[in-house]
Amino acid sequence: MTLTSAAARAAHKQRKKPMNINDLIARWNTNEGKPYKGNLINYSTYKLGDLSCMCAQGQVLHLVAGWSPEQLRDTQQGKADLATAKLLNISRAHAVLLRHVNDRADGAPSIVLTDPSKVLGDQWSKLLDFWHYMDALDYAGWQKVPAAKAAARVAAGNAAGNAAWDAAGAAVWAAAKAAAWEIQGASILAAQGRALFFLPMFGFATPDDIPARPANYGEAA
Repeated sequence: MTLTSAAARAAHKQRKKPMNINDLIARWNTNEGKPYKGNLINYSTYKLGDLSCMCAQGQVLHLVAGWSPEQLRDTQQGKADLATAKLLNISRAHAVLLRHVNDRADGAPSIVLTDPSKVLGDQWSKLLDFWHYMDALDYAGWQKVPAAKAAARVAAGNAAGNAAWDAAGAAVWAAAKAAAWEIQGASILAAQGRALFFLPMFGFATPDDIPARPANYGEAA
């Protein structure tokens, strides 16, 4: 039967030490550990020890970080994306990719972490570099990005100062998404003699100019 909230909290406190991410990935590759789709947790069906009601992110946050079922139920998805990214030492976009692949009908979330080329193509490494670069930018860094400066100038017609930068956010992320597509298709565009348009808006003439992500990227603490 489904545990009550009080019983679930008590059981959570008695749970053993957090699971290693590699052990969790191994579970994902079996029918026993196949993650749930669509939500961090299907709380109405939660039973102690049953992970089938938790998606890949939910299992990571529950078994590796120690989040309670109630936390999974009550947390907004965007916050879960960020928490998963920090926990696994990956970019937020990479964590979102884990969620999207998990939720596909034929999704195999383990490959997002163990073999991202199967999802992102042959430019996967440069794409991960770009996502890490985007995450690492602080507010001052964003103000130096050509795409952000251009968007802020447009937004300044309706706002001023920091408000203009805040209003420009959606346009910048749309440009970043387009830049990611260019990275994935860079070799095709080059073969066609077509110049990159969006990636240079972030200060990079080619994908090779993107700074490499740190060597410990993807190594969970």
